Amino acid sequence: MPVPLLDLRAQHATIRDDVLDAVVQLADCQQFILGEPVVALERAVADLSHVAHAVGCASGTDALLLAFRALDIGRGDEVITTPFTFFATAGTIHNVGATPVFVDIDPATFNISPAAVREAITPRTKAIVPVDLFGQMAAIEEIAAAAPGIPIIEDAAQSIGARRKIAGVWRMAGEAATMGTLSFFPSKNLGGYGDGGMILTQNEALATRLRRLRVHGGATQYYHDEVGYNSRLDALQAVVLSAKLPHLAAWSEKRRQNARYYDSALAGIPDLRTPTIDPNNECIFNQYTLRVGRRDDLQAALKARGIGSAVYYPLPLHLQPCFAYLGYREGACPRSETAAREVLSLPIYPELTRAQQDEVVTTIREFYGT
Repeated sequence: MPVPLLDLRAQHATIRDDVLDAVVQLADCQQFILGEPVVALERAVADLSHVAHAVGCASGTDALLLAFRALDIGRGDEVITTPFTFFATAGTIHNVGATPVFVDIDPATFNISPAAVREAITPRTKAIVPVDLFGQMAAIEEIAAAAPGIPIIEDAAQSIGARRKIAGVWRMAGEAATMGTLSFFPSKNLGGYGDGGMILTQNEALATRLRRLRVHGGATQYYHDEVGYNSRLDALQAVVLSAKLPHLAAWSEKRRQNARYYDSALAGIPDLRTPTIDPNNECIFNQYTLRVGRRDDLQAALKARGIGSAVYYPLPLHLQPCFAYLGYREGACPRSETAAREVLSLPIYPELTRAQQDEVVTTIREFYGT
């Protein structure tokens, strides 16, 4: 039985009419750049995320870039982040002229270690960028305590709708940070039909500047207060995302159900560890990521049975050739390096059937002889 890593066609089949109706209505009105469709999505995502402002932009990468620009981060500044994440997190730090400072992860959750953040702070530190990896929020309150007064840009590209209990109160992804950034890349839990992103903030002044920066630095057409970017969220993506958003909570709950089934079905395999979820977190499982021995051999066995899997991420950012100028060597972030050798993500999407999950589980148990 083939089991793809992700099946977007299965999801589309359940919402096809709603999405196509929204797209046809947009085509009829011919308003493709910003406008009410984007404003409506921004309001809805702000409500979901419990923030005052949401600013749509062209991609999750641009969301990070615009957040750095809104804080005037640039040459001579340092930004602390994790090396165990997608490239955009550190690439955007470099692209505004700042220096990425990589610190190691918590080996249980894969998220950045607040203790490591504390040790890395210097007078040049201008921001911290924790990543909510695989749909589980980073310990935002611990990072804030470790770095008092330093802005936190929460890379929430994988965690829209996730939440964390902070001081006894549930806080949404992006809610407690200076800014949170979202991605609507098609593979995300809330994915568009192309690229898209959004920045979340409680700060009105930051939101005003972000809206200016996304349209070439001008609040009024043809008048430019600063040099900005062409980074607008397409209205086409906004109507698709607005049609999908009412389903997000149910999709996330189905991912959690699938994760619980894997947890139970894969228990007791000596060379395999299922994901560890911080008890203060409600995870949305953008990925279901194991730690396994003989990772590459297991992935080959899954592939031979038509089962999709992926390695997120095979080489930590501090060891990437493009960051060699920073001077990091193997052993600088040992927990991230070990994770890169052991992680393997399994299919977890909401439309995954129990029979498909059983195929995955059976293949893994046969591989390990259990």
